[in-house]
This record gives sequence, C-alpha cells and structure tokens, in this order.
Amino acid sequence: MIEIDHLTKCYGPHTAVRDLSLRVEPGRIYGLLGPNGAGKSTTMNIMTGCLAATSGSVRIDGHDIFEEPEQAKALIGYLPELPPLYPEMTPAEYLDFVAQAKGVKQKERAEQIEKAMRTTRIDNVADRLIRNLSKGYRQRVGIAQALLGSPKVIILDEPTVGLDPQQIIEIRDLIRTLGNSHTVILSSHILSEVRAVCDEIVIISKGQLVASDTPENLERLFAGSGTLELTVRGEEKQARQVLGTLPGVGAVKITAKKPGGLLQLELETTSSTDPSESVFFACADARMPILQMGMHRASLEEVFIELTSADQGSQPEQGEEEMPS
Repeated sequence: MIEIDHLTKCYGPHTAVRDLSLRVEPGRIYGLLGPNGAGKSTTMNIMTGCLAATSGSVRIDGHDIFEEPEQAKALIGYLPELPPLYPEMTPAEYLDFVAQAKGVKQKERAEQIEKAMRTTRIDNVADRLIRNLSKGYRQRVGIAQALLGSPKVIILDEPTVGLDPQQIIEIRDLIRTLGNSHTVILSSHILSEVRAVCDEIVIISKGQLVASDTPENLERLFAGSGTLELTVRGEEKQARQVLGTLPGVGAVKITAKKPGGLLQLELETTSSTDPSESVFFACADARMPILQMGMHRASLEEVFIELTSADQGSQPEQGEEEMPS
C-alpha cells in the first residue's frame, strides 16, 4: 500500500529524517511511535505530499507522491495535529467545502458527507458552529474531513492530544472502526494509546527506523532473557544448587534474606520459555516451599526507552513539531 524508500529530509545542517525505508501493508493500523523531535510529523507531512523530501521516494498504491501527486493524494485522508477547521462554519458546511476542494462529484457529495458524519458520530452537531464544539467533537470533524473522497489510507497525527480521558477512549474506538475499512497510520508518543489500537508499531528515533513489528513481538523479541522472581523458604546454598542447574535458568541472584528462612531470588531465564513449572517441581522435590513467584519480561515501555534512549530529553527540532514557514 505505502512504500517508503531511503527517505531523507534535511533542514540546513539538521537531518530530521535519515534514510528511512518502510512498508505499510493494507488493512492494518500502524502506530508511528517516537519521542518529540524524532521525525514523526516530518515523515507524515512528506507521505501526504505537504512537504518535499531531500531525497528518497514515497509511493502510495504504486503512485509516487512527488511525480504523481494528484493520484497519490487522492488515496490519502490526512488529519494534521492541528485540524484545519473554520470555526465560523458548521460541520455540515465545512465538510461540503472540503468535499468540493477534494473534487468529490456533486452527485456523491451529500452521501459521502452523511457517511463521514455518521461514522465519526457528529451528525447530532452538524448545524452547530465549529467554534462552539468541544475539542473532542472538533477532532471528530477533522477526522470526518479526512474520510471524504473515500481514501484507502487515513493518516492521523497525534489524534488524541489535548483530549480528556473520555474523549480519548471515544477517539480510540473510532480509530479501531476506521481500521475495518482503511489502512490507518497514527503518530503518537503515548505508549498506551499505540498499544491499545495498533496492529503494528513503527518506532522512529532521530529520524531513523529502529523497530517495526507487532506490540507482542516487540515485547517478546526485545525482552531477551526474562527474570523469574520468587520467594522460597530454604538455605541459600541449597537454592543455588537446585535452581542454578535447571534448563532455561541462568544466574541465580539472592535479592533479600528475611526472617523465618525466607529468600527472595531473581532467576535470569535464558530462553523465551517460562521455566516456572520446572522451578515449581524442583523446589517441591527439594522441600523448599515457594511462597511467591512471578515472571517479569520487558514491557513495551521498556522496549521504547531502550530503543530511543538517545532521544530522551531532546527538544522538538525544526520541521518536526512545527512546520517551517
């Protein structure tokens, strides 16, 4: 559906996007994840034809966004971080204006507008001035305009920024609905949001692609060796002998000794297989009662921090969070 090849964008000496290559498959929801200043908005603005690239190419369903801009842009619905709304219009008037600007045929216009309003659930405020709508409803109007023209791809830049918790839940539900009939790409630096709605996560750091996979695979692949945490009653020497020789268990670390002969331990696991069952039976055979046990593996948050640690604390750079004039 979307092919990005060796995309680079420079602003003078600063490189906002560096040799980025990515494939976006149809019918999936992609989360573009990265810290502020990582290159997310610049990448989206290039994908939508709003910004020229220094080098590289972007093809939308086979159409080059730079060489065939009309054909490529017709396949994309775009919601920038700041929705391009006219506050003195009603949603119905605004969507009619956008439909005309997008070249939607007059005989199809009313039907498309009605469908977009129904999908985004703004039909009940269709005749109210946009300036009088809540931020959540204004965001829905912005998404509705992205749906006009029946695009195959919907691109949403920070779609829940500034919304209250209830509005965030509603927009997430809407994004899931859009994923049933569109390829959706959304950018965010909110991990819980990406984890909640996306089929695949693309992590960008310093303008470069550092990971692309499902949330579950990222957590599993980057977890490496997990840690099995347990509390047993027994002697330290015995615990090391019994547990250190089990398949899939590496180092045995005693983290605390407590009254009553209790030991708190951390077992480094050497494979993706959870060794809890073998640990349980080994301790039972050695008459070392287990009082508590749990497996810890890297979360998406930990994966994100590990992959983007060099970007943490960076400030938004030219061309990333604000477009140059």
